[in-house]
Amino acid sequence: MWHRFFPFLEWRSRLTWSNFQRDLIAGLTGAIVVLPQGVAFAVIAGMPPQYGLYTAMVPAAVAALFGSSWHLVSGPTTAASLVLFASLSALAEPGSLNYVELAITLTFLVGLMQFLMGLMKFGILVNFISHSVVIGFTSGAALLIASNQLSHFFGIEISRGLKIHQTLEQFVLNFGEINPYVTLIGLSTVVSGILCLHFLPRVPYMIVAMLAGSLVSIGLNHYYGPEVTGIITVGALPSELPSLSYPNLDLEVLEKLAPAVVATTLLALTEAVSIARSIAVRSGQHFDGNQEFIGQGLSNIVGSFFSSYVATGSFNRSIVNYLSGARTPLAAIFAGGLLVGIVMVAAPYANYLPNAAMAGILFLVAWGLIDFQQILQIWKMSRSEFMVLAVTFLSTLTLSLEFAILLGVMVSLFVYLSRTSHPEIRSRMPDPSHPTRQFSSNPDLPECPQLKIIRIDGSLFFGAVEHVEEQLRKFLNDQPSQKHLLLICTGINFLDVAGAEFLSRILKKYRSLGGDLFFYRIKDTVKSTMLRNGFEEDLFEKNFFRSKKETIGAIVSRVDHTKCRVCSKRVFSECSQFNPLQQDLEETIENPKNQKLNPGSV
Repeated sequence: MWHRFFPFLEWRSRLTWSNFQRDLIAGLTGAIVVLPQGVAFAVIAGMPPQYGLYTAMVPAAVAALFGSSWHLVSGPTTAASLVLFASLSALAEPGSLNYVELAITLTFLVGLMQFLMGLMKFGILVNFISHSVVIGFTSGAALLIASNQLSHFFGIEISRGLKIHQTLEQFVLNFGEINPYVTLIGLSTVVSGILCLHFLPRVPYMIVAMLAGSLVSIGLNHYYGPEVTGIITVGALPSELPSLSYPNLDLEVLEKLAPAVVATTLLALTEAVSIARSIAVRSGQHFDGNQEFIGQGLSNIVGSFFSSYVATGSFNRSIVNYLSGARTPLAAIFAGGLLVGIVMVAAPYANYLPNAAMAGILFLVAWGLIDFQQILQIWKMSRSEFMVLAVTFLSTLTLSLEFAILLGVMVSLFVYLSRTSHPEIRSRMPDPSHPTRQFSSNPDLPECPQLKIIRIDGSLFFGAVEHVEEQLRKFLNDQPSQKHLLLICTGINFLDVAGAEFLSRILKKYRSLGGDLFFYRIKDTVKSTMLRNGFEEDLFEKNFFRSKKETIGAIVSRVDHTKCRVCSKRVFSECSQFNPLQQDLEETIENPKNQKLNPGSV
């Protein structure tokens, strides 16, 4: 019981001296990695740069204590920062006090919603945000990140808050005003980051890229002077602890933020849970999605009182944490605590960090967000899933980000419902070339003129009944003589009341034609649902079969034998009993010792 409220009690037994050392090293690595990321993500979110670092302190520790994952590291992320900017930039000037107040309030509301969803065990809702939605959103977000940094990267004036096509239009119109000194800093940042990724993969490439861009900036200012280069820097960050903050819970503010709260909550939870789940698979740890909801909610609730904006699970830092040897969530707590000391020492040096270098880092981040391999794989595997990806991607570029996520979820659910409401229905026939004459869907095989055999793969629920009934009606119209129907039920996993009533109608329909309805290898759960809906009065046990031989034998005994005697198709081995010549031939083949010689054959 206590573990439910204090999940850190479950991993306290793992706090050995060896694990403590590993967690400390992993925490130090994470604190260094988040330094450039925190500043970059704050810029994306429209927040003052130091707020990105504040978001990586307190929320990381709270999420580690009350979450389920041993390796998830919470803090600022690209997606959460983008959604926050898209949601609030229309309500207040980014970076202003009013903007920061709205961000703090949004963070509190998101945390409260996450916490309540965890208490109500709504963890399953995250599963409705498909992988295709996430890939499409992150790909679209990557282009938005890059387009929003064009002005800083090239040193030209571009209005803020524009759509991507408007940003590109202004970039083309102002192309002749590119600042070569600023552009050189951006290019050196990107190139050094790429070289570090390829040749020094264990070294934090963002830190290397930041240092390279800063050194180029210092060199250019030294030789040409700041008035010539026109290089603008981030400016010194305050070397102080996060100050206390309070959400504004006025009714008017809550009404403005309501749509953003829903979208941000879904995105933040999806990001955190999917990352935690993927790492849990690698580490072999048991993962509780509902507990992670609670941990993420508490981290944002508490963080909103310590100058933090929306925090969620970070893929980069969580992977670094895991690969650095972290053994318990203490590593994430160390990362948040050690970051405080690093900020106190390194914050003044942000005055040497040019905006062009930050733009170069964000270009690298944007490129890394586009998973070309996954996009190609989704295209090859499923056109419908690719459609979900494409809709989410395009809506991310053209609409608000929070609406893009909701639209992606709606399209994804539509595709799922469309797929489940159209279960696959295949005609089946015995294959004489197979030793056991197993059922096959080969269209070249003959069908019995009196019996239709079909296999249904999918659930028979209210949404699928009309499609299945229409297909059966088509079968009857094409072959009116097939007055018996055999359902192969191995692919039917669920049946609701509408499905049971549908089967009852089909039964009455075929019996009114002089035929019957049969079930082969039906699941016990599906059968019990049928029987609870009145089928015991109509079917009893005579129409349910487990063995193929028993099924065909029973059905053949009930068909019109006068038609069997003149039928030439002989679909089943049992058909031979209605053709004396064929029966004698088969008996002779099976027992050649009893062969009767024909005098004329000598």
